[in-house]
Amino acid sequence: MSDAPEVKTPSFAMVRTLGLVSVICGIIIVGVYQVTLPAADANRKLALERQVFKVLPTAKSVVTYYATEKGIVAAAGLDQPPAGAVIFYAVYDAAKKLAGIAAEASSAGYADQVRVLYAYDTEKQAITGIGVISMRETPGIGDKILTDQDFLKNFESLDVHLSADLQSLANAVKTVKHGTKSGAWQIDAISGATVTSKAVGRGINESTQILLPRLLPHLEKLRSPS
Repeated sequence: MSDAPEVKTPSFAMVRTLGLVSVICGIIIVGVYQVTLPAADANRKLALERQVFKVLPTAKSVVTYYATEKGIVAAAGLDQPPAGAVIFYAVYDAAKKLAGIAAEASSAGYADQVRVLYAYDTEKQAITGIGVISMRETPGIGDKILTDQDFLKNFESLDVHLSADLQSLANAVKTVKHGTKSGAWQIDAISGATVTSKAVGRGINESTQILLPRLLPHLEKLRSPS
């Protein structure tokens, strides 16, 4: 006769209880997400708008657009973005004159994605300011992109004009080693924070390479919005 302990299988009642608890927890999680989603979206929109007014100080109003391969379209009234579209913001001053364009750039930094908003001057075809939307870089090192004045000077007039065929940048935006900048399209990196500096440059290059060829042919539509 075996003295091995009897192995009891979970009863149906126990399994049913666990299943019920799982379902209830799932409903609660989904419910909380749905309740908090509008507030979270509103906070993200507010944070973005603050950055828009920071990089374009003369801004009085902002209109959201999508740039597609076929042209640009206002976001108002659309249920969802057109396939493959790039979002950007047309910014107007108090006289309702186009003051500039704001757009987001993002690339992997040292710890996470570095998301910045840049201001684009349509007359100069240059980036004239940046603001950070979100990042999780090392305090005191990577976050110098917010405070280092020499780094921020890169974006007072960063050249992003297009090539003659308007299909790409004439010169790709590139982050270079601190102290070696030789072109108006280059970004002088922060010494000791090269990874974060490169993330900013890479993100801006990728964003402008896609957005600007779609945007420039339709600037008159933005200057005289219906």
